[in-house]
Amino acid sequence: MSEAAAVQATIGDSEFDRDTAVTRREPGVYDIDLSAGWTIIKAVNGGYLLAVLGRALADALPHGDPFTITAHYLTASRPGPAVVRTDVVRTGRTLSTGQASLFQYDEDGTEVERIRVLASYGDLDALPDDVRTSAEPPAMPPVEQCFGAEDAPPGTSPVTGSSAIMDRLWIKLDPATLGWVLGAPSGKGEMRAWFGLADGRDADPLSLLLAVDALPPTAFELGLSGWVPTVELTVHVRCRPAPGPLRVAVTTRNLAGGFLEEDAEVWDTAGRLVAQSRQLARAKL
Repeated sequence: MSEAAAVQATIGDSEFDRDTAVTRREPGVYDIDLSAGWTIIKAVNGGYLLAVLGRALADALPHGDPFTITAHYLTASRPGPAVVRTDVVRTGRTLSTGQASLFQYDEDGTEVERIRVLASYGDLDALPDDVRTSAEPPAMPPVEQCFGAEDAPPGTSPVTGSSAIMDRLWIKLDPATLGWVLGAPSGKGEMRAWFGLADGRDADPLSLLLAVDALPPTAFELGLSGWVPTVELTVHVRCRPAPGPLRVAVTTRNLAGGFLEEDAEVWDTAGRLVAQSRQLARAKL
């Protein structure tokens, strides 16, 4: 997938897997060192954090695939040590429900909860094949007609500070959603891109939790700039993605009172809708 990846990473053996790996200290308690490689400005990306908690819940619950997961982002997470605590709410034959929270320590040693998650897990491979939908994949130009961060003119990013996460992602944006780069945002609140991990690792259910929150904010195409922190994010994983690059489309219809929603769809190479999400985010006006 990535031209820079000499050897394509595999699921279970990639930077994403290493950086989301949690170590079980005792039942329901996991340690992790949050990587600085997934930051934007000084904060750790919300999709990466959701994948961390998603991995802990996959270990804690009898089912391994996230079906629906909702996160409330309470305070900004920083790179460094963190603790994830999980609780099994209910287990059933086809679905199990659990909750998890991620904690870090402030400078004065006070433990602070960063994120709280409630999720239901199941087995995606056990789902029936029947699909009845009116949804259609986003119409996008081929990859070679789209643009990545390496193609942007110097000094055109509306976000100042670290964007280390971009080195870990393979994103080719639809030119129709790139007006903000040239100082002429469309005002439509849309962002579309081909998406993958920079080391070539194929997508799986956990990496879909990252994919829905990895594109530049739709706020950029609304003429806004700066960080757009997530307040709440809900993801529905619909099926296990086929190998190859994903198509991600994100839209915003309403910005009011300093908050906006982002609705995301993720499609695989088989033309299937593999994940959907909605988040509420705070916009800098």
